[in-house]
Amino acid sequence: MSNAVTLVQEGQLKASVPEFRPGDTVKVYSKVVEGGKERIQMFEGVVTVRTGGGLAESFTVRRSSHGVGVEKSFLIHSPRVEKVEVSKRGIVRRARLYYLSEKVGKAARIKERKTERNSA
Repeated sequence: MSNAVTLVQEGQLKASVPEFRPGDTVKVYSKVVEGGKERIQMFEGVVTVRTGGGLAESFTVRRSSHGVGVEKSFLIHSPRVEKVEVSKRGIVRRARLYYLSEKVGKAARIKERKTERNSA
C-alpha cells in the first residue's frame, strides 16, 4: 500500500528545485488566476521557515510592503509555483526566523553569505 503511494508521489516531485535555506532571499514565481486568465506573479522576500518533506514540503517567505509585513507560504512541489530563484544567501543561526516579524526596517536585515558566485 505505502509503496504505491510513494511511487505516485515520486512522479509528482519537481526535479528543478534550487537549494535554499532560511535566511536566503528568494524570488518565487507563482501562477495566479484572475477571472478566466492566468498570469505569473513574482514574490520576493526572505525565507523564514522551511517545513515538511517530500510532496508536502513548504516554505514561508516574508517581505515588507509599504511598511506592512507580508508573509506567504508556498508548497515547493505545487504546480502553482512556476520557479524559485535564490538572489541572496543569508547568514543565520537558526532554522525558524520568527523573530523577524517583530523587526522593522534596517533591524530586519540579514547578513549576506559571500560565495564564489557572488564575487565573480
